[in-house]
Amino acid sequence: MECRAVSRQVIGGKNMLTIQKFGGSSLADVEKLRRAAQLCVRERERGRDVVMVVSAMGGATDELLALAYSVSAAPEGRELDALMSTGECASAALCAIALEALGQQALSLSGWQSGIFTDSVHGEAQIETLTAGRIRAALARGIVPVVSGFQGIDSRGDVTTLGRGGSDTTAVALAAALNADSCDIFTDVAGIYTADPRLVPSAKLLAAADTRDMLRLSYAGAQVLYARSLETALERGVELRLRGADGVGEGTLVRLLGESERPALAGLARTGGRITLVGRAAPEKLEEMRQILSSHGIACFGSAAGMDSAFVETDPSLAAAALHALHAHFFL
Repeated sequence: MECRAVSRQVIGGKNMLTIQKFGGSSLADVEKLRRAAQLCVRERERGRDVVMVVSAMGGATDELLALAYSVSAAPEGRELDALMSTGECASAALCAIALEALGQQALSLSGWQSGIFTDSVHGEAQIETLTAGRIRAALARGIVPVVSGFQGIDSRGDVTTLGRGGSDTTAVALAAALNADSCDIFTDVAGIYTADPRLVPSAKLLAAADTRDMLRLSYAGAQVLYARSLETALERGVELRLRGADGVGEGTLVRLLGESERPALAGLARTGGRITLVGRAAPEKLEEMRQILSSHGIACFGSAAGMDSAFVETDPSLAAAALHALHAHFFL
């Protein structure tokens, strides 16, 4: 099979590098997996080096977890991690196969083959060191490394997993270690919205968002980006771009914004009966939030304001109506 030749995009003597992370919903079937490979090839044709980071195919992790608990009511953490990591490894191999079928040389790598070293907390491991030797070697040869997200290896040589959002954390850590020029997170939504568009269809897509605001929204229940990956991005100065898995549109750039750039209000998140408003002006909107609920006949059982956020607590059965009312008032 003939492999594609690409002219490399170089700035200051360094090849431009993009990290592309694909979640489980973006790899849920063969067609979506091929589409992910096509997005990678498209980036290569622009002259950029690419490292792909992949989650397990949609549903695979839950199936593995269910299988483990069908064997034992209390599976040991080490063995759970050994089992759970196989989902991402399968995705990485399949994506590498898909890339090769498109004429792009690729190399699937597990977390430990990628040089991702962690502590020994099974199920919630923290990355301690990232050497990325084989990744760098592959890039130097024009090969796309396809890295299994969510996993690493500890000092004993045991497989570890990074917990919820672990593949996002892998992508951010690699972006920092490799000094990548961009880190694109592909999901089943087109970017970050002022509220979950599956709950609030009128939610507005944000062109840019502050990393701190997104972290607060994550703490409040938003699940587009997980807290640990955002904490890593803040700590290591990594900018993220959240994009739809179809590759259409620019999505949302997540970075540390200056105070003059930050929107007064960034978004709403809901967990149970609690609805949280996030943004630098959010604390001063607390009384307004209570008034909006009252005007819609929705009782507020509790409320509080904190750093760049404010929340109201209502009956969970009325939370959807409360979310819609608050979103309409503050964002439409």
